[in-house]
Amino acid sequence: MAIRVVRLGTPRASNEGLRLGTVRRPPRGVPKSQFAKRDFYDVWLPNLSPSQELVSLAMHSQGESWWKTFESKFRAEMNGPDASRLLDLLAALSHGANFSLGCYCEDEQHCHRSILRKLLAERGAEFSC
Repeated sequence: MAIRVVRLGTPRASNEGLRLGTVRRPPRGVPKSQFAKRDFYDVWLPNLSPSQELVSLAMHSQGESWWKTFESKFRAEMNGPDASRLLDLLAALSHGANFSLGCYCEDEQHCHRSILRKLLAERGAEFSC
């Protein structure tokens, strides 16, 4: 049993389990009834997405130094009680269930889901490839 970190909208892997969307906004132009069918997500968890302020920072930043600032600020947001408890829950569930979490970004290395991976690992979560 484990967590898989994915790009939303990509084909599901076998045994991936429930797909959690950790995004601020639902996919544009896709009816809600089609989110799961089109491999976006089964459950929406906007509490694990960056604030609009951080999304704007990422969209308007250049060079490499912005990423360290983004990571620091996103970690601070995830230290809030609601997000922190949700991360604890997901880490615990990873030992007994398969599920995935993801975002729309193409490059995981510059996406908040890479930070979520680290935060969950720090809590002892199990991951699959």
